[in-house]
Amino acid sequence: MTFALILRRLRRAGLIIVALSGAAMSAALAVERPARIVSLNMCTDELVLRLADPARIASVTWLSQDPRNANMAEAARGIPANHGLAEEVLGFKPDLVVAGTYTTRATVSLLGRVGVGVREFGVPRNLAEMKTQVAEMADLLGESARGQALLAEIEQRLQALAARRVDRPLRAIVLRPSGFTVGRGSLVDEILTRAGLINIAAELGVESYGQIALETVALGGAEILILNETPDGPPSLAHEILHHPVIDRLGGRLKLVALPSRLWTCAGPSVLDAIELLVRAVEEKR
Repeated sequence: MTFALILRRLRRAGLIIVALSGAAMSAALAVERPARIVSLNMCTDELVLRLADPARIASVTWLSQDPRNANMAEAARGIPANHGLAEEVLGFKPDLVVAGTYTTRATVSLLGRVGVGVREFGVPRNLAEMKTQVAEMADLLGESARGQALLAEIEQRLQALAARRVDRPLRAIVLRPSGFTVGRGSLVDEILTRAGLINIAAELGVESYGQIALETVALGGAEILILNETPDGPPSLAHEILHHPVIDRLGGRLKLVALPSRLWTCAGPSVLDAIELLVRAVEEKR
């Protein structure tokens, strides 16, 4: 056998090895990049819908298909819905299941017992944690580039909104159903601050979520009252306080802002729409 023939055979073998290595790498990447994603929480739904191709999403929650509650309802309508039941999840044969830390606890436990791992995501308390969660979800889905693009868009919008803040912050308070408000240590508190508002509830020492009397709302010196509403939502006793005569009278001396709850229920890009809405309210009030 000539030296040239041996060399040609070695080269062919080398090419075969390279090809096999490339195929093995592609197979590994395919395994790492989930193809059947199931989400069990409306907030994880939103991130999955923003970051993954629809063909890779096996199911999202039924809540995400309701435009009154969800920001990605149009995208969610074309995807099978689940109600957070373990038998539903197993029927979708997922290779990735994501859920919220405080939701579908029984289902997460059952899935763990049968060997189906679930990646749980907590509730961000500020924009920094929100951005970290976006990056973590993007990496988990094998969509790091999309995640970075979304984060860049978020940062660009935040800078544009910051440029519109007024010199003197206005005093504001959030009123939610059943008289609840939002204070320190919450994402909503940072949303108010970013919009150029002073959160009266935080000044009063309210930590995260707490109830507040209508008298406090009336006498707290608020210049903007933010009502948390769900457009066309079903009537309930919890929402009656938002239509109390005291609130109606306050409308004569302060600006009432009806902020759809879907904009800040989940810590995602839609919170920037909430900031935008509040920035416009401040500009109109000034």
